[in-house]
Amino acid sequence: MLAPTPVAGGLTFTVLSAGLLGDTCGVTPSGAAYCWGGNSDGELGDGTTNSPELVPTPVAGGLTFAAVSAGVYHTCGVTTSGAAYCWGSNAFGQLGDGTATDRLVPTAVAGGLTFTAVSTGWWHTCGATTSGAAYCWGDNGFLGDGTNTGRLVPTAVAGGLTFTTLSAGPGETCGVTTSGAAYCWGYNAFGQLGDGTTTSRLIPTPVAGGLTFAAVSAGVEVETGHACGVTPGGAAYCWGASNGAGALGDGTTADRLVPTLVAFP
Repeated sequence: MLAPTPVAGGLTFTVLSAGLLGDTCGVTPSGAAYCWGGNSDGELGDGTTNSPELVPTPVAGGLTFAAVSAGVYHTCGVTTSGAAYCWGSNAFGQLGDGTATDRLVPTAVAGGLTFTAVSTGWWHTCGATTSGAAYCWGDNGFLGDGTNTGRLVPTAVAGGLTFTTLSAGPGETCGVTTSGAAYCWGYNAFGQLGDGTTTSRLIPTPVAGGLTFAAVSAGVEVETGHACGVTPGGAAYCWGASNGAGALGDGTTADRLVPTLVAFP
């Protein structure tokens, strides 16, 4: 389709999240979760691996969600009570249930933590608790706990920082603290951590420039990673690679190792 096309079913959504491999999930005003699109790993959560589902399909279990995050091979959500559930591929423990068993329906994340939000990457997941503590689980190098050890359950991110928002990318994670400082950790071969280097980091590392952010978003490409953030005043900054296609939006095709202001006409 070359123009916006209504999603079938006439449902009303408050939250939508689009995954990288053709799946989308959303939450209705009543808290019901629906997913549609690719489902080869059970990422739609309807108890099947039918692929694709061409219309919104209810996520099994009858849970009431506040938000969902569609990743690549898995999906996670937070209920209105703050419980985290995940479903889909679990080869690296990214569902956080203490196993590496794939799940076709929402399965509770272990640990009994209360989350405000979760964010799914390729092979890992991160979430911020109601106190602002960050936890990650799944394949490591990306989890921020100072090790390269994979984790099957939520594991505290090092540093004791208090986050308001987190965004998990393919091999990196970024977040914004309560003071508005941005931190990133994980894979950094393309400068996607924004610290002025291409050195990967096992713990949260400040994004260079001393800017104050309201939110950050880690990109989705493994081979040419980048990230972007928005300041409280609405200014957009991006950093990393992918700029051969203009992904950083600064009017050039040069990759950037530090936050660079997005140009506007």
